Amino acid sequence: MNFLAHIYLSGDNDLIKIGNFMADGIRGKHFESYPLEIQKGIILHRAIDTFTDAHPIFRKSTKKLHEKYHHYAGVIVDVFYDHFLAKNWSCYSDEKLEDFVERFYQSLRENSNVLSERTIKIMPILFKENWLVSYRTISGIDHILTQMDIRTKNKSNMRFASNELSEYYTEFEDHFSEFFEELIVHSNIKITTL
Repeated sequence: MNFLAHIYLSGDNDLIKIGNFMADGIRGKHFESYPLEIQKGIILHRAIDTFTDAHPIFRKSTKKLHEKYHHYAGVIVDVFYDHFLAKNWSCYSDEKLEDFVERFYQSLRENSNVLSERTIKIMPILFKENWLVSYRTISGIDHILTQMDIRTKNKSNMRFASNELSEYYTEFEDHFSEFFEELIVHSNIKITTL
């Protein structure tokens, strides 16, 4: 899953959300230097990724992309699934997506003292381009995938992946809907054990 899903799956604790959000940039046991609630978010993030990567529905989605995008297929499906979460947000939350996202942005601002350098570095563009809300549209997804492709020096070809999103839209959305219900249950159980 990508940023929006990780934040959503963190429950109501702002520091767990922040830890979950910034976990990708924190390697190994380096997370132990962060406050306990941030650590919980990082552990939750890793549990979500492990569950996701091994899940047969997620693998069904990545299989559609593997021939063209190879090991980037999983990254692309993570972004696709965030699109479907943003698009269908009202099915998962009573709060408007824009309000949820703004509350999260505010918590990043208020907790800047516990953020990783990588998180601090991406915050201006995160806010300016409003990534989390932009996931709602295919053009927003296209922009995100293009930016990710640039970071791979255009080796991943992710900038073209929105073509497959459009071509197999209903199939990917069905995969997401079925998978995400299971992931919500898994994440809620994991939170209670942290």
